[in-house]
Amino acid sequence: MAKKRIVILGAGIAGLSAAWHLQRKGLDCVIFEKESEVGGLCRSKKIKGYTFDYCGHSLHFRTRYAFDLIKYLLDDNLSEHTRSAWVYSFNRFTRYPFQANLYGLPHSIAQDCLLDFIKASKNSRSKDIKLKSFSDWIEHTFGESIAKYFMIPYNHKFWTLSPRELTCEWLDGFVPVPSLKEVVEGTVKDSKRQFGYNARFWYPKRAAISQVPLAFAREVRNIFTDCQISEINLEKKEIRMSSGNRERFDYLVSTIPLPEISPIIKESPQEIKLFFKKLKWNSVFNLNLGIDKKDTAKRHWVYFPGNDLCFFRVGFYHNFSSSIAPPDKGSLYVEVSYSKDKLLDKNSIISRIKGDLEKVGLIGAYDGIHAQHINDIKYAYPIYDQNYRQAKGAIIDYLFCNNILPCGRYGSWRYMSMEDSILDGKRTAEFF
Repeated sequence: MAKKRIVILGAGIAGLSAAWHLQRKGLDCVIFEKESEVGGLCRSKKIKGYTFDYCGHSLHFRTRYAFDLIKYLLDDNLSEHTRSAWVYSFNRFTRYPFQANLYGLPHSIAQDCLLDFIKASKNSRSKDIKLKSFSDWIEHTFGESIAKYFMIPYNHKFWTLSPRELTCEWLDGFVPVPSLKEVVEGTVKDSKRQFGYNARFWYPKRAAISQVPLAFAREVRNIFTDCQISEINLEKKEIRMSSGNRERFDYLVSTIPLPEISPIIKESPQEIKLFFKKLKWNSVFNLNLGIDKKDTAKRHWVYFPGNDLCFFRVGFYHNFSSSIAPPDKGSLYVEVSYSKDKLLDKNSIISRIKGDLEKVGLIGAYDGIHAQHINDIKYAYPIYDQNYRQAKGAIIDYLFCNNILPCGRYGSWRYMSMEDSILDGKRTAEFF
């Protein structure tokens, strides 16, 4: 390929990975980032001695390549953890995943879940059943009781719409499926068997998750911050920034959230604009708190399926790294999901979060809150509804035909881990 001008939009983890891999191949590129610093949602902020990530993050690896790359970038600043994840239901904490850890639940609930799972385990022999929705998959895989007591309410709360409206395209191993033997084992005793892609995870020993994008950025040339893109002109192959500056491109690597692309491409066909309107997503209101005491149970995070509590997950930063909270103090993140169809009262949500944390015993009425940080994430997770495949496919094809390569979780509009985003940057670089 003759020398081309490659412009990358966004210096989050995917954009930085794309630039790093391009420059390792000897190819020039330039990154424009709208914020004043690199990292996207993988940034961290220090407040009153506490270091908060912009939302809950951890590194877990399915590939040796991604692990070796992060180990190279962070050197000795990487620590391995065995996940300690929990579920809060029926006024008690039980081990995650719910479907493999029925021990500790009320006897009648555990019995119903086990008996229905035994029935559902026979479904694996039926190969001709077509499952239309995520809800169908849940009941087919786990049975009615596990669906009723955890899977359906949790996923409805998280995604903000019924699992009957979701497809199964996003699964890809994100939901652990234990064997019948493993479910029985987790019913009769407190099993510490680990399940799922993130049973082990890694996190920086010092500072916080921002060390990953910062390490990439130290090895990447031509990163320009405070550059808000206001227009993409496909005919001229030119981007315009809110400052008035213009930049030519031959290829554009876009990590901008896909719905944000539509208004800045002025000449896109009406049909494509209609596909953009079909994209859906949920949003996450993330509240970080620095408090007087640590969670002595040494939990990493807890899932909350009940609708009586506003948050779907709470995590404990101080159990990821001892360096991100003052000695003997606690640091946690709380996540509340909302969407256009399930609105959030942002005037009252913080007081409600604190009240619900007291209700479940994660903070006490007299625990001092020393630091607070809010991050309201508009684009959190793309929603895989019945329109997802056709709409996203048509948009991606249109962009690709115009030399725009979508990249990363939001650019390519997929449910991705940090590793997936890093590898998507690598995949994009391999195009050239």
